[in-house]
Amino acid sequence: MTDDATQPLIGHLVELRTRLLRCIICILVVFTGLIYFSNDIYHIVANPLISQLPQGSSMIATDIAAPFFTPIKLTAVVAIFISIPYVLYQVWGFIAPALYQHEKRLVMPLIVSSTILFYLGIAFAYFVVFPLAFYFFIHTAPIDVAINTDITKYLDFVMTLFIVFGFAFEVPVAIILLCWTGITTPQSLRKKRPYIIVGVFAVAMFVTPPDVFSQILLAVPICLLFEIGTFFARFYQPRKHEDGEEDDFSSDDEDEK
Repeated sequence: MTDDATQPLIGHLVELRTRLLRCIICILVVFTGLIYFSNDIYHIVANPLISQLPQGSSMIATDIAAPFFTPIKLTAVVAIFISIPYVLYQVWGFIAPALYQHEKRLVMPLIVSSTILFYLGIAFAYFVVFPLAFYFFIHTAPIDVAINTDITKYLDFVMTLFIVFGFAFEVPVAIILLCWTGITTPQSLRKKRPYIIVGVFAVAMFVTPPDVFSQILLAVPICLLFEIGTFFARFYQPRKHEDGEEDDFSSDDEDEK
C-alpha cells in the first residue's frame, strides 16, 4: 500500500477516534451531572413496582454493596440513554461526507426518527407495560408469600425491558433500511403480513415476562409500527433505470409515472 493510499485511511481513523472520544466525554459529563441524584433516579425507575407492593412490603438488597453500586449502575445507563442524540450526531458527522446529497436528505430523517422511536419505546415500557405487568405479578402471588424484590434483580429486569421495547420500536427504521438496500420491498412485506404477525407474537412471547399482558403490549405496537414502516418504505426504494443501475431513490408513485 502506497503512502497516498494510507493517508486517507489514517485521516479517517483519527477522525473516528476523535468522535469516539467526544461521545465518551459527553457520557461522562452527563454521568457526573447525574451522579448526585442517583438514588432519586433509582426511586423513579422503581416507582412502578413500589406503588404496587402490598402494605408493609419493600424492596431489599441482598448484597451489602448493592445499595451503593446499583443506583450508580442505573445512572450510568441513564447517562448513555440521554447522550444518544449526541452520539448519533457524531455518527452522522462521520458518515455524512461519504453520502451523496440525495442520500443525506434521506438518512437524516432516519437518524432523528430512530432516536425518537427509541425514547418512545422506553416511555411505553415505563408508563404502560410496567404498571400492568407488576400489578399482574403481585396480585397473582400466593397469599402467604411476602413480596420483597431485590434492587439489583429489579434493575436487571427493567433494563432488559427498556432495551427490548426501545429496539422494538425501531421496526419502522429497520423496514425502511431493508427496502432501501433492496433486500425486500413493501409489496413483498405486505404479502407476508400474516406470517410476520405470527412471528411477532412468537418473539414477544420469548423476550417479555411470562404473562399475556406484556406479550400483547409488545406485539401489538410492533404490528402497528410494521404498518407504518411499510408505508414510509416506499419513499426509500431504489429506482432502477433501464441499464439496471440504481442511483436515485423515489416512491412507488414516482416509479409508476
